[in-house]
Amino acid sequence: MENASTPTSTRGAGRDRLLSAARDLVRRQGFAATSVDQLCREAGVTKGAFFHHFASKADLGVAAAEDWAQATGAMFAAAPYHDHDDPLDRLLAYVDFRRQIIAGEIEEFTCLVGTLTQEVYHQHPRIRAACAASIFGHAATLEADIAAVMARRGLTGFSATSLAAHTQAVLQGAFILAKAADDPGLATDSVDHLKRYLVLLLQDPERRTA
Repeated sequence: MENASTPTSTRGAGRDRLLSAARDLVRRQGFAATSVDQLCREAGVTKGAFFHHFASKADLGVAAAEDWAQATGAMFAAAPYHDHDDPLDRLLAYVDFRRQIIAGEIEEFTCLVGTLTQEVYHQHPRIRAACAASIFGHAATLEADIAAVMARRGLTGFSATSLAAHTQAVLQGAFILAKAADDPGLATDSVDHLKRYLVLLLQDPERRTA
């Protein structure tokens, strides 16, 4: 299975190479610091080819966020945490899977749409909206399992939607900490804390102490 850091597409080769270049360069150095010329060099295409596929760099940013959502969505849909029968086991295995794919250099495991959001949320509303669709769309895939566990335990006072969003807040925050300290270990520590929190919040007390 491909790591979340390397989504792919089935569209035209030149467009794909530009999207791949954007994924790598933006996570390495940011959106503003990434020029069209640099994207073309990284992708091995001409500037004319760039503007054949994208009217502007902002349009590329939107397409990159959408491509990331599609590719990572497929990766997570095929991930092994879905094999568990119990919804809480699936949720905790999801967190384990997120920890497992924190590997390699920081720019290789951090989230493209999270990086884009932090940089362009005011300057490029269309990119921000595409990033939001990716982040909240992924969070929504956790809601059914959270809701099932809440119903089983009679938990109230928060919603499945808010807890699913919180998981993404922890993950995105973990990536920021790793970047700030140049230390991937801070990201894995944060994911471990997320799992402990979910166990304390959602697991039956009898099962928790078993």
